[in-house]
Amino acid sequence: MVPAPPPAASFSPAEVQQRLAAGACWVRCGARLYDLTGFLRQHPGGEQLLRARAGQDVSADLDGPPHRHSANARRWLEQYYVGELQGDPQGSMENRAAAFSNTQKPDPVMEPKLKVIDWDKDLVDWQKPLLWQVGHLGEKYDEWVHQPVTRPIRLFQSDLVEALTKTVWYTVPIIWMPLMLYLSWSCYRTLAQGNVRLFASFTTEYSVAMPKSVFPGLFVLGMLFWSLLEYLLHRFLFHMKPPGNSYYLITLHFILHGQHHKAPFDESRLVFPPAPASLVIALLYIVLQLLLPEAVGGTVFAGGLLGYILYDMTHYYLHFGSPHKGSYLYSMKAHHVKHHFAHQKLGFGISTKLWDYFFHTLMPEEPHPKRQ
Repeated sequence: MVPAPPPAASFSPAEVQQRLAAGACWVRCGARLYDLTGFLRQHPGGEQLLRARAGQDVSADLDGPPHRHSANARRWLEQYYVGELQGDPQGSMENRAAAFSNTQKPDPVMEPKLKVIDWDKDLVDWQKPLLWQVGHLGEKYDEWVHQPVTRPIRLFQSDLVEALTKTVWYTVPIIWMPLMLYLSWSCYRTLAQGNVRLFASFTTEYSVAMPKSVFPGLFVLGMLFWSLLEYLLHRFLFHMKPPGNSYYLITLHFILHGQHHKAPFDESRLVFPPAPASLVIALLYIVLQLLLPEAVGGTVFAGGLLGYILYDMTHYYLHFGSPHKGSYLYSMKAHHVKHHFAHQKLGFGISTKLWDYFFHTLMPEEPHPKRQ
C-alpha cells in the first residue's frame, strides 16, 4: 500500500504576519500559502511588485490584467507552497470567482484545489546526473524540458567535467574584455598605417583602401553580426526539436540549451562556460581572418566579441536583475521570461528584439480583460 502524503502545514494569520514582519514575502491563493522570498529577484514584474502583494490573495493577479499567467508559471508557483492558512478565506475565494466571471474560466492546472506536488517524482532521477537519462525520455522529452523547475542540475558524474559546464557571470568580462580591447587597439593601429586594402587578394585594380575612419563602422558591424548570430543559434540550434527516437540528438539538445529551459534560474549555467566558448570564438576568428584582411576581420571580430559579452551579461541580468518599470531592460526581461514560461517557440532575441521583428517571431500581445 502506498503511504498517504504527510498533511500540509497550517499557519494562523498571526504566524503569517510574523513572517511578513521579518521580511519574508508570503502570498496566498485562497487558503494556500506560498513563500516567494527566494523568487523576488527572478520575478519579471520586479521585486517591488511582489513586495506590494505580500500577505495578499494573488488569485486574481494570476488571471490578469496585465496578463494571464501560463500553466508553467502556475506550476512554478507550486514549488513555493508552504502550507494552508487557518480560518476561512471565503472572501478571497469569492473575489477569485468574480475575477473569472468576465470571460476567463479557471485554469485546470490550478483549480479547484491543488494537491501538494511531489517534485521528486519525475521522469528522471534527480539524484543522478541527468545528461545520460534524458535521451530515454523519447517523445516525452520536449514537454518535460519545457516545464521549468527551481532546482540545480547535475550533468556529469565527474566533478571535473561537471565544473567545466558551470561558470559565474563575472568570468565573461574578466576573460573576454581584455582580448576585445587588445584586438581593437591592435587593429586600429594597423588601419591607421594606411596599408590595408579590401579585395586586394582578388584584384589590385579594384581593391578598396581601408582608412582608420572605417574602424567604428566595422566595429558596429561586428556587433550587429553577433546579434544576428545570437538569434539564429537560439532559434535554429538551441530550439531544434529533436526526434523522439534519437537518443543522441535529445542528449545534444539538453546539453546545449534544454538544461537551461528546465532550470532557468540556475545561476551557474546562465552564461557560456569559458572552455566551450573558446572553441566557438576561435572558430569565428579563423573564419573572419580567412575571408577578410587581418585588421578588417579583427575589427569585426572585436565588435562581435563585445556583442557576445553584452549578450551574456544581459542574459544574466534578465534572469536576476530588477530593472525599473518602463525601461528597455524591463521590457526585455518580460519578453525573455515569457519565452521561458509561455512561448518557447517565439521571442528568440536576448539582447534585442530586432531580429524577432525582422523574421516575424515576436510573441503575440495578450488581451487585457477588464476586472469587474
